[in-house]
Amino acid sequence: MRDDDLIIRSARPEDERELADLNRAAWSWLSDVAPRPAEESGVFDERHPPEQYLLALIGGRVVGYVRQVPPTPLASNRHVRQIQGLAVDGSVRGRGIGRALVEAACAAARADGARRISLRVLGHNEPARRLYERCGFRVEGSLSEEFLLDGRYVDDIWMARRLDGED
Repeated sequence: MRDDDLIIRSARPEDERELADLNRAAWSWLSDVAPRPAEESGVFDERHPPEQYLLALIGGRVVGYVRQVPPTPLASNRHVRQIQGLAVDGSVRGRGIGRALVEAACAAARADGARRISLRVLGHNEPARRLYERCGFRVEGSLSEEFLLDGRYVDDIWMARRLDGED
């Protein structure tokens, strides 16, 4: 597989099984606050429709996804989007797929009229934090010891990036 074979596109209902398999395979206490998804669990439901997901495909296989949504239904923060999920298959990590997905989510948010995009990342997830920083996200706050994961208290870090070209 060559890197130039990477395609990023919106998810479709028929992608659910492959996306659920990737989601389960990528699960880790490093990045997730909920238990590992069950084998039979899906991804899409009324709160998580396919149109919220962008998929990365190589050779027709789903190798990554990012989920980007409005953080609330309020008109007063309609200008903000939030990344609420990112995963890349371990077999293709280190090839820029995570960055391509984050940048695609930012571009989609900007095209939809957003001025800001935010996310939450676990404090001990250094690889994700470095990725987001490389993509222009900055730490805006943290909640100390917000989660108890695998016997350890972990901080919840809030990061954001402007999409309108201002710093």
